[in-house]
Amino acid sequence: MRDQDGRPTPNRGDGHEDDSPTTRLRRELPQEVPSAPAEEPSEVAQERQPTLTGRDRLAKGLWPPRFTRAQLIVALLLFGLGFGLAIQVASNNDDSALRGARQEDLVRILDELDDRTQRLEEEKQGLEGQRTELENSSDQAEEARKQTVEKERQLGILAGTVAAQGPGITLTIDDTKGTVEADMLLDAIQELRAAGAEAIQVNGVRVVASTYLTDSGNGVSVDGNKITQPFRFKVIGNPQDLEPALNIPGGVVQTLEKERATVTVERADKIVVDALRAAERPDYARSSSQ
Repeated sequence: MRDQDGRPTPNRGDGHEDDSPTTRLRRELPQEVPSAPAEEPSEVAQERQPTLTGRDRLAKGLWPPRFTRAQLIVALLLFGLGFGLAIQVASNNDDSALRGARQEDLVRILDELDDRTQRLEEEKQGLEGQRTELENSSDQAEEARKQTVEKERQLGILAGTVAAQGPGITLTIDDTKGTVEADMLLDAIQELRAAGAEAIQVNGVRVVASTYLTDSGNGVSVDGNKITQPFRFKVIGNPQDLEPALNIPGGVVQTLEKERATVTVERADKIVVDALRAAERPDYARSSSQ
């Protein structure tokens, strides 16, 4: 018999399988079993694992972090302490106000500080002189009485119960436009006090520590007494300190001139402040020596 290609085919009509050498060899060989991959030696496996550097081991030990409750409490306390110290340092070094000030304002502040330092030094020297006189005086009781009388006179000048005279300045503000208000006059008084004014009188009204100013119609009231322009200040003090304090850039004079007021400052060797205030007896306070 021939197959479809015309080649003779073995005769299978006798019921026996093909006994060709190839067939017999396949029957005799065992069935093939897929071989398992050979295990690699342990040394080779270890060599193939990635090696960790010291930095990698440190990072692996630190992350993810493992905190205990005690460590968290200590960390919160340290954070609070550091935050408080930062606030304290910031408050002590807070100079933002001076950093943003204008040059003329800084000059004025420095001048005021210098004047106050000088006045305090003079007061210190005066007190030291009084102590020396008391220590060296043969009649200490009489010297103490004189100093007491002098101190009473000085306090009377500050309280406005005693007239005063001495060198100083006269400040005249002519407000024809009616634009000057009470707060502007108060700024002038404060500037004069900061410059060392010892006695001030405004249009016949003595200015003391409790003096207040308010706007009143077309004028200004000082301690309830209405005054009208021109506003005239009589000030006793060192003219070399008082006049520059008013004329500094951005100071009292420039502010009033911006309001179209005419300002005049005149020095004088003798200024008389004779407006007086009645001595007020306290209702409750009494001298501890009585």
